[in-house]
Amino acid sequence: MSKFTYMFITCTFLFIIIMSCYGCKQVEYGIDSKCCPMCSPGYFVHRHCTEYTVTTCLPCPSSTFIGEPSGLEKCRSCTTCDTNLGLRIQKNCTSVSDTTCDPLEGNFCSRFSPPSCSLAQKHTQCEPGQYIKQNGTASTDTVCTDCVGDTYSDGSFSTCRSHTQCKLMRKGGTSSSDAECEDVVTIIAIILSLLLLLTMMLIFFWCWEKRNIPV
Repeated sequence: MSKFTYMFITCTFLFIIIMSCYGCKQVEYGIDSKCCPMCSPGYFVHRHCTEYTVTTCLPCPSSTFIGEPSGLEKCRSCTTCDTNLGLRIQKNCTSVSDTTCDPLEGNFCSRFSPPSCSLAQKHTQCEPGQYIKQNGTASTDTVCTDCVGDTYSDGSFSTCRSHTQCKLMRKGGTSSSDAECEDVVTIIAIILSLLLLLTMMLIFFWCWEKRNIPV
């Protein structure tokens, strides 16, 4: 077969394909060199049209759908919102639309497949020494930032807090914990109690010694 013959056959074949594509109307589909009317959304093709009959359409079974006019012979399966993937149902599937999934509470969408979320992850938990700069949403993760200077956070604060200024320090503050102060009032009370006890003991011994002195 010559190159010219091969090119002629190829071009003829492409021309037939292109003509067949443009031969059917927008609401028709091509099958066996003929154009058949499409089924409405929510319906699938049960029998293709013939020279004497139109396309026979049947409703999509439960848990399936077709969202546009088509020549499909089978409806599409509805998406399942898997809780193991961090998902929940936002909108139930119908015969003309797929299920729409949203992230579970405390999760954000990490993979979006329009018009639905297909994978979600838990929001990041800020570590001690960090504060929550921006709370997580259904579409964004939590943003954490380190505390600096004389400030601290246990990981749940929206801002870093200043360390308590102590008159008498028991334990210094860190980026994840506050300073611990000695209770001055309690210390003074203990000291006064000890002094009072010591005074009473001295008075007791003085009286005892005086009573036992020979006359």
